[in-house]
Amino acid sequence: MPDATRILPYSTDAIAEAADLIRNGLPVAVATETVYGLAADATNAGAVARIYEAKGRPGFNPLIVHVPDLASATEIGEFSTEAVDLAKQYWPGPLTLVVPLRLTSPIASLVTAGLPTIALRVPAHPAMQALLQEVGRPLAAPSANASGSISPTRAEHVLKSLGGRIPLIVDAGPTERGLESTIIAATGGPLRLLRRGPIEVAQAVEGHSDKIEAPGQLASHYAPSKPLRLNASEPLSDEFLIGFGQVAGDANLSESGDLVEAAARLFDLLHLADDSEQARIAVAPIPADGLGAAINDRLHRAATA
Repeated sequence: MPDATRILPYSTDAIAEAADLIRNGLPVAVATETVYGLAADATNAGAVARIYEAKGRPGFNPLIVHVPDLASATEIGEFSTEAVDLAKQYWPGPLTLVVPLRLTSPIASLVTAGLPTIALRVPAHPAMQALLQEVGRPLAAPSANASGSISPTRAEHVLKSLGGRIPLIVDAGPTERGLESTIIAATGGPLRLLRRGPIEVAQAVEGHSDKIEAPGQLASHYAPSKPLRLNASEPLSDEFLIGFGQVAGDANLSESGDLVEAAARLFDLLHLADDSEQARIAVAPIPADGLGAAINDRLHRAATA
């Protein structure tokens, strides 16, 4: 991450520079109509891991993916008739729809936290729309603030929270709404309200689920179907060992001990281990500093699920 964070007023040149940084795997802050978002290439797991690194998130929750239009959204998620109707009514705007993830989707598994659903939004703000058009890729973009701090509605809020952690903030002035988007799940059955926001969807029922489906929910997370043992230096006879650093394993999160790479590969390797012939899964020790804390948080949740 950079030693200093630049702020550029919203302009064609600023968007072009932001797009170059995103193509190079870095996150940048940009205004949406709700709050400032920390945007990165949603198809690049390493780029998404750097969002978590910058925010210092304590755990890997699903992230909202921003796309320029409904057609782009339907290439990533499977939309029911009800979901299409909501999208046509409220997009572009502060509504996020959680829908089943298409098997052909290019989205990195870290974005969805390994889940079979995805949270999608078409933003209305011209700065975010311009960035989407310039990059030509879907953008994962949680709020541009350190985890647990107040959501940012101005560029200076982002600088106060993430200064020195990200390379660029595109300053488009104060956000219009100042409140995160409404989240509705359209995954079969009744529409469910997962997070309240600027838009009220009368036909949605209060969402109740035993798993996390979207940001802002407190529940159990994705866990493999097999027993999971942590801090393993070598596997038992019936275990698939996910290695890290010098602990090689059947597959390795990062042979060089890079926590960004480890975070980027976490869910892919959990799925690989879950699909293996071995009856159990073991994971090598992961340092608890930086992104390691988030990785360990997710592994502990999976081990106790």
